[in-house]
Amino acid sequence: MIGWTAAVLLLIQLIKIDIPTPPPSTPADEIKAPPHIMSMLKRSCYDCHSSTTKWPWYANIAPISFEVRGHVKDGRNWLNFNLWNKYSHKKQQERLDGIVKTIDYKMPIPDYLFIHKDARLSQQERQEIKKWAQSQIDKE
Repeated sequence: MIGWTAAVLLLIQLIKIDIPTPPPSTPADEIKAPPHIMSMLKRSCYDCHSSTTKWPWYANIAPISFEVRGHVKDGRNWLNFNLWNKYSHKKQQERLDGIVKTIDYKMPIPDYLFIHKDARLSQQERQEIKKWAQSQIDKE
């Protein structure tokens, strides 16, 4: 039984989840926010929602890699902060609205926070991000 389990674990290492390389971006394409907001976004959001993911060692070991790479792929598809200024105005507004609606309870996801304790946002930090995102919507 242990032999079969080991064999399966070794064989699934051959399965790779492809994450498309994000389109090229420049610093001008990145979202702009006050320094304290940028600091929170980079600490708690950028690993899944940017082109500058810091891949942990376990992101290459199946089956954990399936989950990690899937989260990053989905996160980048929904919002990539490095491509912000390439988005249409409408898409920017939709993403800001999404931040306002999810920052209190969904983000960062619990699976990520389990290992990345430094990515935790306090209630005050969540409110600051939410207030900032809402202020960007209200500018329009």
